[in-house]
Amino acid sequence: MNDMSAVKNASATTVNDRNYARPNVPAIAICLDGCEPEYLDVAISAGLMPALKRIRENGTVRTAHSVIPSFTNPNNLSIATGRPPAVHGICGNYLFDPDTGTEVMMNDPRFLRAPTIFQACYDAGMKVAVVTAKDKLRALLGHGLKFDDGRAMCFSAERSDTTTLDEHGIDNASKWLGRPVPEVYSAELSEFVFAAGVKLLKTLRPDIMYLTTTDYVQHKYKPGDDEANAFYEMFDKYLAELDAAGAAIVITGDHGMKAKHLADGSPAVVYVQDLLDEWLGTEAARVILPITDPYVVHHGALGSFATAYLPAGADRQDMLQRLSAVPGIDVAIDRETACERFELPPDRIGDIVLVSSENMTIGTSAHRHDLAALKEPLRSHGGLTEQAVPFIINRKLDDVPNAPELRNFDAFFYATKAAALQTQDVG
Repeated sequence: MNDMSAVKNASATTVNDRNYARPNVPAIAICLDGCEPEYLDVAISAGLMPALKRIRENGTVRTAHSVIPSFTNPNNLSIATGRPPAVHGICGNYLFDPDTGTEVMMNDPRFLRAPTIFQACYDAGMKVAVVTAKDKLRALLGHGLKFDDGRAMCFSAERSDTTTLDEHGIDNASKWLGRPVPEVYSAELSEFVFAAGVKLLKTLRPDIMYLTTTDYVQHKYKPGDDEANAFYEMFDKYLAELDAAGAAIVITGDHGMKAKHLADGSPAVVYVQDLLDEWLGTEAARVILPITDPYVVHHGALGSFATAYLPAGADRQDMLQRLSAVPGIDVAIDRETACERFELPPDRIGDIVLVSSENMTIGTSAHRHDLAALKEPLRSHGGLTEQAVPFIINRKLDDVPNAPELRNFDAFFYATKAAALQTQDVG
């Protein structure tokens, strides 16, 4: 943990060298996981999202850029800290520790190098609520919160029936909400998050609230599919309730989503470990896919960003030239260039970084990926082509830039600004 701490004053809280206005009404950021902007456009055009249509007409509509890699953990922690991975340290769902030779999940708070906005606002005396779909994010997002005074809650839909007052700020959130624990691979997991957000707004009335979903639907269905439209129609009904309660709301995403398959529906993959094994010797190099997490059924650990550790003495420039010539590899750069370009922590990135093209993914070795569970043509993310995400505020703000200057991790900066400008709570 670094030494950037929260500073409390009458009008703002400072964390990670950014000032967040003290809200007069609840400030809410909603992260729609995998929300390619087209999903919203198509659903609105179909008449399925009247609340969002009204908000877009009367509020602020922009496009923002996510952080790269455009994966869940790096972007959620960027939204939670207001800073890129170079500051908070979470540069993937998964990393390789060269000192121990092990690959580990980056879902433990020990990997976090900066305080969250939630911790800072809690320390500044505010009420804070965080609801995430999957439990993999919960410990990171809730780090630094205390649950002994009724001012903080942080729980996941996935394990909502096992929450406790001491660890999450609420006993049995599933029972509290009156909803069973949803299947982890379901749209209902995200609906639980929205329903909890509405109830929290009516009960706890938090000053700061973060709602973050799962991209199960987006991995399976393209914009305009009935299932995708049903998801956004469902979200719109909860959004209408949050908006009507007087909250200042920013809607954004952690990344977009693109088709990553061939004409016959089979996954489009460059197996980079196989290439490096051929060029350098079997397992001399180590390819890491940061998309890897406990929930690979819908993507098979195939995304558009990878990093690789090369053996001592390997000619890095030769490897980069060879990989650059591989069809489907759009970016092949060294660690130093990647960390500067993508704002990544150098000690958690391999010797080289690869980004694939819009309709291609990067794998390790063909035999290491179990793709039997993929029932639909692969849709995934991780690269530059999934960096564009919506950024919609339910208030009119004139000074909001567009991408690339606007980032998804600016969500709470503008949510708190909008909440501070409102002088009367209409909820």
